[in-house]
Amino acid sequence: MTRPDAKRLHVFYDGGCPLCSREIRHYQRLTSEAAIHWVDIQRDHATLDHFGLRQEDAMRRMHAYRPDGEWLIGVYAFLAIWLQIPRYRWAARLVRLLRLDRPLQRLYHRWAERRFARLCNDERCKLPHS
Repeated sequence: MTRPDAKRLHVFYDGGCPLCSREIRHYQRLTSEAAIHWVDIQRDHATLDHFGLRQEDAMRRMHAYRPDGEWLIGVYAFLAIWLQIPRYRWAARLVRLLRLDRPLQRLYHRWAERRFARLCNDERCKLPHS
């Protein structure tokens, strides 16, 4: 378990997903470890347990846990990440200003459900720790 830090955003991502991993590596290069605690849900089961997050739920959608105790899921997790990255702050603000968060959340939800179903069809969604 990597030690949870109450002052950082905690982002839970599927390290077994090539697309997800590439995107997270990109974000990691652009932000400091002081801002975001990245949790690979395929490897760090103790942190999942610490936060009370089931692996299946974490595999279905991106989750982030804010220092104030609020859970952010899907697009809202991405917006929280973007706000921590100077290069992406404008995008997060624009999405909020134009009120695109809800339509984008619906699109993300559909994409995430298809991704999870595809994983299960390929038998990669066998959850050793749920």
